[in-house]
Amino acid sequence: MDQLLSTIRGLDGNTQTLIRKIELLKSLEADVHAELQNAAHLSPKKRKREVEDWLINVEKNIREFESLEQEVQSNIRAYSKQNLAEQVERMTKEVAELVEQGNFSGGLFIEDNESIGQLLLTGPEFLQNFNDIWASLMDDNVLSIGIYGMGGVGKTTLAKRAHDKLLNESKYMPHVFWVTISQEFSIYKLQNYISQALKIGISKESDEKKRTAELFQALKNMGKFVLILDDVSKHIDTENIGILLGMDGCKLVITSRSLEVCHQMGCQKIIKVNTFSEKESWELFSKKLDCVELSPEVEEICKKMTKRCSGLPLALVTLAGSTRGMTDIHEWRDASEELDESCMGQADMENGVLPILMYAFNRLKDPKLKSCFLYCSLYPEDYDIPRDELIANFISEELMDTRLSRRAEFDQGHAILNKLEKACLVEIWTDREVVKMHDLIRDMALTITKHNPRYMVKAGLELTEIPKIQNWTEDLDKVSLMDNSIHDISPDTSPKCPRLSSLILSKNYLLKFIPECFFEQIRGLCVLNLSETSIEQLPNSISDLEKLNALLLGGCGNLVYVPPLEKLRLLRQLDLTGTSIEEVPQGMESLTNLKILYLICCNLKIMPTGILHRLSHLQELTLPYHVLHPTDVEGLKQLELFDGRLNSVSDLNRLIKSQQSEGRLRSYHIIIKKPGEVFGYDEYYPPCKVVHFGNDCLADYSLDVEDNLLPQDIEELLFEGSGLSCCLLDYFPMLNNANDLKKCDIAVEDKIECIMRISSTEEEQQSCGVPFQSLEDLALYCLPNFIGLLKWEGGGAAAPLPRGAFSQLKMLYIYDCGKMTMLLPGSLVQNLHNLQKLDVSNCDEMEEIIGDDGRDPTAKSSANVTLPKLKDLSLMNLSKLKSICKGTMICDSIESISIFNCTELKKFPLLLDGQPSAPRFLKDIKIGRDEKQWWESLEWDHPNAHNVLQPLLRLYW
Repeated sequence: MDQLLSTIRGLDGNTQTLIRKIELLKSLEADVHAELQNAAHLSPKKRKREVEDWLINVEKNIREFESLEQEVQSNIRAYSKQNLAEQVERMTKEVAELVEQGNFSGGLFIEDNESIGQLLLTGPEFLQNFNDIWASLMDDNVLSIGIYGMGGVGKTTLAKRAHDKLLNESKYMPHVFWVTISQEFSIYKLQNYISQALKIGISKESDEKKRTAELFQALKNMGKFVLILDDVSKHIDTENIGILLGMDGCKLVITSRSLEVCHQMGCQKIIKVNTFSEKESWELFSKKLDCVELSPEVEEICKKMTKRCSGLPLALVTLAGSTRGMTDIHEWRDASEELDESCMGQADMENGVLPILMYAFNRLKDPKLKSCFLYCSLYPEDYDIPRDELIANFISEELMDTRLSRRAEFDQGHAILNKLEKACLVEIWTDREVVKMHDLIRDMALTITKHNPRYMVKAGLELTEIPKIQNWTEDLDKVSLMDNSIHDISPDTSPKCPRLSSLILSKNYLLKFIPECFFEQIRGLCVLNLSETSIEQLPNSISDLEKLNALLLGGCGNLVYVPPLEKLRLLRQLDLTGTSIEEVPQGMESLTNLKILYLICCNLKIMPTGILHRLSHLQELTLPYHVLHPTDVEGLKQLELFDGRLNSVSDLNRLIKSQQSEGRLRSYHIIIKKPGEVFGYDEYYPPCKVVHFGNDCLADYSLDVEDNLLPQDIEELLFEGSGLSCCLLDYFPMLNNANDLKKCDIAVEDKIECIMRISSTEEEQQSCGVPFQSLEDLALYCLPNFIGLLKWEGGGAAAPLPRGAFSQLKMLYIYDCGKMTMLLPGSLVQNLHNLQKLDVSNCDEMEEIIGDDGRDPTAKSSANVTLPKLKDLSLMNLSKLKSICKGTMICDSIESISIFNCTELKKFPLLLDGQPSAPRFLKDIKIGRDEKQWWESLEWDHPNAHNVLQPLLRLYW
């Protein structure tokens, strides 16, 4: 930066303006990111497209400025002032525009369905209600507040707005908690909900009084707090739960459809949320309709339709979503007629929302949309439905069109959910990747499924036994009993449900036994979900479910026996993840239609040869890391996800070559271990792109470009005692152009000396590409012969480090590298403008952290070092460390410094930015308890540095 400034200081005033605005832009970017991060933990807010675009442009301009700096530093004489002046002028203008745009007066987020648009948040009655609530929250004499009104009127929106503001209120921060109450709840379940919201432990035993005492004590220790209970449908005795309203500073806020419930719970302040006026209703409907201009005739029809909504925001939004995009007058007339018929005979305003929601459902002309929407109601009320899990279930249930690949099916599933969101029938919380249903919309879906299709949904109700046999009617299509406490099924239970296609018993953690006769009269079953139960063995009658499409047993840790499967020839998905089976189920080689096979089971002893070869349609395959026949995997031409083990680098090469020709493999976690080597325990690894080289698998392989292949899109690369020697890039030259590699760990490698070589000529260096240009996380552990990240070839001045190499590095960890004397050469540091964490420990020969590599004749040993994003610096057990850097270290973003057992260090080069104050983000400086004398003896560049930093000193150990 200093060289850049000295060069451009003689240019016009735009230079200083650009520098100031770049710093302002960085601060503004940090503020926006902080607000986005805070919002991610609250309500389902979506970023505006303009915010996304702004962040992209900010990053682009900052990188361009940093690139300009590097260009000037590397070629200072050749860089013309005229060219520089032109770039400065252009960048100044662009950055100024970004600073102006970054204020986002309209906010960062698109209002979600629950918040019912900006009108609801700014309407006069809403503001009046909010002010009343806020005044009560600030009034120490008001202990409880009730917000009531009919379903869909905006009570939750009002409470959420108060919740969001409380999070920034020092009086209660950070003790502000939100709990959504289902219609069917118990004291035990409510205690669980509250303890989870408070992030405190509570005993699992059934003694409610003991749990009440535990919760009471935890709340008492918190001091002042606010607990918001959303959608309370009946009286809750808070003292029986563990909430004593007399506690100092305790505030309780409830939302309810019932005024009586507010009175029963002793709410001292009760606020009614009224429906919208006719004017407000029309404004909200128009906003959600998102139509530029309506003809007078269409507008008249729309206003007539909005009156049907009786001022209920949920009904208005849903109606607008179901009619959005219509342009023809005939369509509008038909829609109005259809709505009239749907609402005929509905005079009760409270119940009048149901026909509106039903109308929106009926306007889903595509049967796939209807089926997928109704499927969402199989989950418990107020449930956070994982989006990927939901789409996987759509596929298992065959609710969508068949596609050639798993990715294409997921794309179709995402498109369907997006259409349902646009119709305002589901909410998608993008930041958490979950789907939610408003409780009234779920009620509407359950009303539909009382007839055709016919569902029995008793999910999340804490049932201890399955419904009585009379509830299992012959016309049932789907049954969901998930997330209950069912612990047993009577031995003579045999439901007669010939049409039943789906049975969901997942998350019944106490369920251990299913009788043999249970499946005898439900032979049409297509999906059986018993995941996350305590079932120990499956009844043999499962072998006769010949129409079964999906058998889901993931997380059944006690399961040791699965009956023969040879008759289940239609089975497409089999999930045995985490079970305790020791052998693959008998007849699995007959499942030739299988597309999904999850077999990560730690007790599985062997994978019989030839099975995988028979399962040629597999798209996703996960296998235990201690079991594999690699030649089977090589022949799976439709494979898109693979998580498992290969026995050699040659097996990896064959797999990569076969998959490159097909181009399907989109996610993989590959462990390479020699035969007989066991890789710890088996655990599902989240889908990504990882290759892990284990014990001595590289020891017998030559440094041959043709043999040692890696997938081109690899994201994580790990070496653990693999026999890696000399230089990493010698083994895998393709890493010179690995544009997706984000993480690299190298551990317990006795022979490796460096990560990359720097050749003696620029031409030779340029031919190698830009290595590690996307790498964000680099960790080096226990490398006794490692001498440095870089190794120069030949004598004299070497070619410069490729611009962009390591430029995205954020985390650098160096542990137990005994031969390293210098960590970072100066020529590398200039690329590390994104480094956030630097952690070095147990390097016995380390003398310098940042030093002069002696390869750049223009470099000055006393030059300042700038690490603009460094937040965490940790130096530990470096007994010979004498210098962090020769000049001054500039890192205004530093937050934490830890230095232990580095007593040869005489000077700390931290720059205080010319001010008698600590860096503004610095929170603490940690040293050992017996190192206080060493701290007192340190030299500082700033005369007042010791006094300024002393209050931040923390003594450990």
